[in-house]
Amino acid sequence: MTSRTPATRPRKTASRHQPGRLRGVDAARGLALLGMMATHLLPTFESNADLTPTWIGLTFSGRAAALFAVLAGVGLALSTGKDKPLQGPELSAARRGVALRALVIAAVGLTLGALEVNVAIILVHYAVLFLCVLPFLGLGVKRLCAWAAGWILVSPVLAYLLRPWLLAPEPPLRLGHNPRWEDLGTPSRLLADLFLTGYYPVLQWLAYLLVGLAIGRLLLAKAVVPVLLLVGGTVVAVVAKTLGVAAMEDWGGRAALEKVLNSPGYPLGSVLQVNLAGLPQEGSWWWLASAAPHSGTPLDLLHTSAVAAAVIGACLLLERLAEWVDLDLLLPSRGPGAMTLTLYTVHVWVLSGFYLKPLPAGWTEDGMYFAHAALAIGVGIVFARLMWRGPLEWVGHGASLVGRGGFKALA
Repeated sequence: MTSRTPATRPRKTASRHQPGRLRGVDAARGLALLGMMATHLLPTFESNADLTPTWIGLTFSGRAAALFAVLAGVGLALSTGKDKPLQGPELSAARRGVALRALVIAAVGLTLGALEVNVAIILVHYAVLFLCVLPFLGLGVKRLCAWAAGWILVSPVLAYLLRPWLLAPEPPLRLGHNPRWEDLGTPSRLLADLFLTGYYPVLQWLAYLLVGLAIGRLLLAKAVVPVLLLVGGTVVAVVAKTLGVAAMEDWGGRAALEKVLNSPGYPLGSVLQVNLAGLPQEGSWWWLASAAPHSGTPLDLLHTSAVAAAVIGACLLLERLAEWVDLDLLLPSRGPGAMTLTLYTVHVWVLSGFYLKPLPAGWTEDGMYFAHAALAIGVGIVFARLMWRGPLEWVGHGASLVGRGGFKALA
């Protein structure tokens, strides 16, 4: 007897669902892209002597880029076996695919590095992170959690000890600009900048990919997992930030760091809330006690990783809600989230056209941001509806297939 229950009918949303993709993960990636655009285009400090943080700086600085990195780990986990990591020859082939994809990303990043733009471009660091995480792709969730916890605790200490040694030579082993092709001619300075002295130090940022791998190895299709990510991530994020603020404001950390900086009147309190990148974090172990964005301390890595987990959990829950109501609620964010490499590249290229130039007549910073965001969302929706890959995503996917030894999926 043929069943006539509604459950046997395919859902409308499923008919437009690209196989193998979690819409919630794409949606979280889209939010990360829009958040990074906000920090690029909108002020993170008020233009006053106290450098008063803006709500953009307080909300997105440090968190958007970290979410982007954690999602890289999630994506790698989903493409290498999900909750059952690949092993043996399959794992070796997957590693080759990831390595070739990383080379594509690095090439795009080095090319963008030649542009004059007031943005710290993440792509070369992102590619190096892909290469560094290759040995961990075959691990299960428990071992990944242990590695992630250890990396969050130990890597900032190593960075604190090694960074002064790398900055001591004259000139210091720091680029002072985005990595570009000609920097391959000075490999020591390039590697020092990528791993320790630059804006996105790979040594500490590998923690984000390990966290992402651990999240991606969970049974994300189970309803309880997104709830645990949302609730657990929120609790850990609040605790980590609370401890960081207490260490700085209540336990004497900021006063000790102000003495080390020896810059009377410098608004260290504001910088600790928004962005610590660029300050010489040396001369006091108190630097490691803050939870400041872009400080790369244990509390910063823990806080931003937890925020990323909470956002991913929320987006996965929204994905389940969208399936339940049979409405593509996540389309405005999952569309651009499925083609972030292309959209990020175009975004940076457009920004370079306005470097050190006034905005066009009638335009404001807010208007420029909304134009970038609207374009990203619009293009993302079109590509999602047509089930197309972004141009650079297609190249990266092709490179991955070459590494794995197969070409069938190129079509």
